[in-house]
Amino acid sequence: MEKDTHSIAMGYLLWIFGFLGAHRFYYGKQITGVIWFFTFGLFFIGWIIDLFLIPSMDREADRRFAEGTLDYNLAWLLLTFLGVFGIHRFYQGKIISGLMYLFTVGIFGLGILYDFFTLNEQISQLNQDV
Repeated sequence: MEKDTHSIAMGYLLWIFGFLGAHRFYYGKQITGVIWFFTFGLFFIGWIIDLFLIPSMDREADRRFAEGTLDYNLAWLLLTFLGVFGIHRFYQGKIISGLMYLFTVGIFGLGILYDFFTLNEQISQLNQDV
């Protein structure tokens, strides 16, 4: 049975905001996520094409990242909607940085940006360490 670290449903949900690169960050494609962010999904054309590429991005992410006790989908939801409060950091057991995010609005937004780039790797590492 193949592991399922990322959800295709979550990928399509984030695709709605995909012209800002959300689904690409979720699937661990940071460089194209940044490109999508600054070009509105390659002028919306890449965004539409991604509608058909999400299944392959999902399979690739499932192979690339380690499964374990921490859920990628929950962590991404927490980061996306509650990142300024550091809730995703508390979820990972990173209490000190969670408190820092809580009292500094996600370390003035830069910490949230950092986590958009590295959240998959952070969770993968924690899942391997358990």
